[in-house]
Amino acid sequence: MHRYPWPITALLFLALCPALALAAAPSAPSPATPAATPTELASRIDALIDAPRFGGADWGIEIVSLDSGHTLYAHQPDRLLEPASTAKLFTAALVLEKLGADGHTSTRLLARGPVVRGRLHGPLVLYGMGDPTLGTGDSTDWADRLATTLVERGIRRIDGDLIADDTYFQGPPIGAGWEVGDLLGAFAVPAAALSVQENAAWLTITPGTAAGDAAEVVLDPPFAIPDMSSRVLTTAAGSPPDINLYRAPGSDTLYAFGSVPTGAATMRYHLAMTDPARVAGELLRNALARHGITLHGRVQVLHWPEEDGAYLAGAVELGRVESPTYGAILERGLKRSQNLYLQNLLQLAGVQARAQAIADGTSPDGFLGSSAWGLRALDALLKDIGIAPTQARLTEGSGLSRQNLVTASSLVRLLQYMATRPYAATLRNDLPVAGVDGSLIARMRGTPAEGEVHAKTGSMTGVSALAGYVTSAGGERLAFAVIINHDVPPDGATSPSRTLDAIAELLATYRGRP
Repeated sequence: MHRYPWPITALLFLALCPALALAAAPSAPSPATPAATPTELASRIDALIDAPRFGGADWGIEIVSLDSGHTLYAHQPDRLLEPASTAKLFTAALVLEKLGADGHTSTRLLARGPVVRGRLHGPLVLYGMGDPTLGTGDSTDWADRLATTLVERGIRRIDGDLIADDTYFQGPPIGAGWEVGDLLGAFAVPAAALSVQENAAWLTITPGTAAGDAAEVVLDPPFAIPDMSSRVLTTAAGSPPDINLYRAPGSDTLYAFGSVPTGAATMRYHLAMTDPARVAGELLRNALARHGITLHGRVQVLHWPEEDGAYLAGAVELGRVESPTYGAILERGLKRSQNLYLQNLLQLAGVQARAQAIADGTSPDGFLGSSAWGLRALDALLKDIGIAPTQARLTEGSGLSRQNLVTASSLVRLLQYMATRPYAATLRNDLPVAGVDGSLIARMRGTPAEGEVHAKTGSMTGVSALAGYVTSAGGERLAFAVIINHDVPPDGATSPSRTLDAIAELLATYRGRP
């Protein structure tokens, strides 16, 4: 998970610069002399984290040999810290243990009513079941594929509404502890059972031809945020841009105001949809029209807690779009640090856990949402692994919440456990690889760590983390977790990721001689 490099205040006010790919700071130079002993390794790491630049920060570090089980280095390994996106490792373990890498879900098209002479007498239901990838990859044509299934069945008219239903997940679509100031950005989209195009939209702002002209402000897809008010003006060439976006919590109105200079390049911003299910419904309606199918009703949306299972009782499936396997979704989510993917996977695990508890007669009294059921299953898994509740508290599945608290020791214990499981090699390959792909593609290039460090990154304001695996130069397989919190860099200071990378490089060059 990575946040935008501009400040976001409460109530979703953004003083923005154009959306750009976030390139990591260059890595610190590789150690000139590799550490040969645990004592040398500890001394080198101590020197890095004790630098005056980190005087007010908190570190949590643990490095353990997977071969011997010995701890090579530890610094405050039991201190509870915010893990940022390294929390995704906990969700990954739950998914691989409980859902399985080969499982999958689907998005279904249902008819509630008879079909007579090419007419559906009743509503058409687009029923989401948690696929976070709909509208991406191999499913970009999902709406046309579903419309084609209706044509093949001879359906040319729908005498009812098109209902976009995302009630498969129970509970709010925002993870517990997500900050209100994040909710406009594409990294904090609603985690909905009926998701489409990663629940994100692109806003483009193009200056007019002359100073004083209104700038062109376009949202794609246009119904991703239902209402938009733009007061962005064109100013003289060479003047600084001043683009501001604001959407109040819970509001469907996006306000754009400020200025953009004449001749400036089009600026793009990646924003969260307010209601992904409605967007999916509108996209399907457009596809029906393209295929000559007349919809006489409206697009309606059904959200939890408006659940109405009665209308599904006699529904007939007309078509479906299968999701990728859970393993493929997990790989994409870990490589890109994609928050939606991991939060939806947590909720999918929660749906399964709830169904199992009901079947077993072990369901607790009271209401639990899908995310809470997933976290309940995660707590049980961590207990089995030997990670105490005092070592890891997760409130959602992506790492976006600042209520998440874990220790470096709990992360390493989790990594040790997963290294013993049948999916160990798959998980290792799913992690970003230093200098090669994912969120580590621009880090540790040209160092001994390139291609050797497989690790999950994490970054939020004041927080940086790196946790994963590396094989040392001495052939020893290591699991490590490095977390820094409360980092307020002085002016001109280097990114803390450079220090995390330097530690990983030390491990890659470590000779491991006792």
